[in-house]
Amino acid sequence: MPRFAANLSMMFTEVPFLDRFDAAAAAGFTAVEFLFPYEHSAEAVGERLKRNGLTQALFNLPPGDWNAGEKGFAALPSRFPELKASLETALPYAKATGVKRLHLMAGIANRGERVAIEAFYKSVAWAAEFFAPHGIDIVLEPINARNVPGYFLNDFGFARDLIQELRLPNLKLQFDIYHCQIIHGDVTMRLREMMPVIGHIQIASIPSRNEPDGEELNYPFLFDELDRLGYAGFVGCEYNPRGKTTDGLAWFKPYAGVKP
Repeated sequence: MPRFAANLSMMFTEVPFLDRFDAAAAAGFTAVEFLFPYEHSAEAVGERLKRNGLTQALFNLPPGDWNAGEKGFAALPSRFPELKASLETALPYAKATGVKRLHLMAGIANRGERVAIEAFYKSVAWAAEFFAPHGIDIVLEPINARNVPGYFLNDFGFARDLIQELRLPNLKLQFDIYHCQIIHGDVTMRLREMMPVIGHIQIASIPSRNEPDGEELNYPFLFDELDRLGYAGFVGCEYNPRGKTTDGLAWFKPYAGVKP
């Protein structure tokens, strides 16, 4: 049975960020993820996790100036010093939360340019090797061009090939089903093909990015498929609730309380 992690950047936004840990636990989640914790102290985030008995499934490394439209800088050659500094910024949060996987964002760059590809390979290898002694995986997420125009990593095949080429044991694929359906389609076959390199999965309805209870994909089938494939990682609920978060959790009730 899949182990779901509430995404606290998108769910339970009816309450302040730190209170969302309490809300997720009360709703039956045993794990959480979020985009970024850096506006709060590592100690405060860790305390909310421990208080509620929650597991931290994932969060993102610093993305640069998010409010200005930056989506990471791993593929930007001139930003490599900032990339290295961002790993140091994230490390105390990783230690405080006990997280085992961190998402490295590529940034807005042209994948047709060799310098961008080289910068991305360099950044990915550096990040994976930096966190390896801490028992932490780096995950790479292809993101569709409709949501983030110009994002460097917008192809699942490219991400898979990079992971297989670098052969770093703690480098994995973040397989967001929502993004995969928009970019490529044929989600089930891609899950079957890429499962050996998948380290994290995320879900949302397509095309609205709401609760995974309708629209294009049959999520009950996909959840069963994850079990058939032996996926033992987390499934992040990275969706925008249609209304109040708790009003849209009927899909989750069969899975509430499943322990990590």
